[in-house]
Amino acid sequence: MSSRAPGTDTPAVEVEDLRHLYGPRQALAGVTFRVSRGEIFGFLGPNGGGKTTLFKILSTLMPATGGTVRVLGRDLAREARAVRRRLGVVFQRPSLDPKLTVAENLRHHGHLYGLQGGALRRQAQGMLARLGLNDRAADLVETLSGGLQRRTELAKGLLHRPDLLLLDEPSTGLDPGARRDFMAYLQQLRAEDGVTVLLTTHFIEEAERCDRVGILHRGRLVATGTPEELKGRIGGDVVVVRAKDPEGVRKKMRDRFGAEPALVEGTLRLERARGHEFARELVEAFPGEIQGVTFGKPTLEDVFIHLTGHRFWDEGAAGGEAA
Repeated sequence: MSSRAPGTDTPAVEVEDLRHLYGPRQALAGVTFRVSRGEIFGFLGPNGGGKTTLFKILSTLMPATGGTVRVLGRDLAREARAVRRRLGVVFQRPSLDPKLTVAENLRHHGHLYGLQGGALRRQAQGMLARLGLNDRAADLVETLSGGLQRRTELAKGLLHRPDLLLLDEPSTGLDPGARRDFMAYLQQLRAEDGVTVLLTTHFIEEAERCDRVGILHRGRLVATGTPEELKGRIGGDVVVVRAKDPEGVRKKMRDRFGAEPALVEGTLRLERARGHEFARELVEAFPGEIQGVTFGKPTLEDVFIHLTGHRFWDEGAAGGEAA
């Protein structure tokens, strides 16, 4: 367990009414949230939802247009330099030098934070051991797999023992197994060192492994909670119906069952208790009109659809966030 359990100390991050504009384009629209110390908090959303803009502001790469941000008890607008020394940052794009070894990358990064000599050597060796990289310390980064490179990025970001670790799409380019391993490393670091982790992601399964999740859509934070709390907002099973004439079947479902399915990308979606029974009733009620019915327990993607009316990967769900 973490020595700084979530909710027992001053919040690691406090954001109030955060706004950001790219010219006339609104990338963040009044975002408010808190992240407790020792918490793994994930921002889930499609590309263009505001995640990258939020990450840039929190990592001190750019100032916000409006609102207030406090990180580790300090005002980000006035004390960015002091905040920066207590942050560990892992960017979406690799920041390693591929022509240097793993150990050399860590050593040069340590110099940026004033680490030298024996102290730097001990911290680098300890971080390599913790992340299972000891036997790869002398390997060139360009020879490593994607998963090992991300672990090296994480070792670099944690080398100076930050209080808050910021990760922008940390699992991009990793296969599902490597993504699970990466999240397991984060949970281990949180449990052993009390590190607070804030990450952005568009992977549903990655968000499921966070303590709490914030769902971003078109620059707005539409929901926050634990994965189970968010899925609990959906009543019963999620039933998805494919039909030859979706609009016609939608009207018939309303007349026959009092149901109000949403039409999402040509399919009818609704939430219903005992979805397996309702699926059978639909097929029996409208023979020849139903092409297929699926049902299952809700996922975070279902929560996103429930809240926004868009599929998670629907390009129409994305706003105009600048890269």
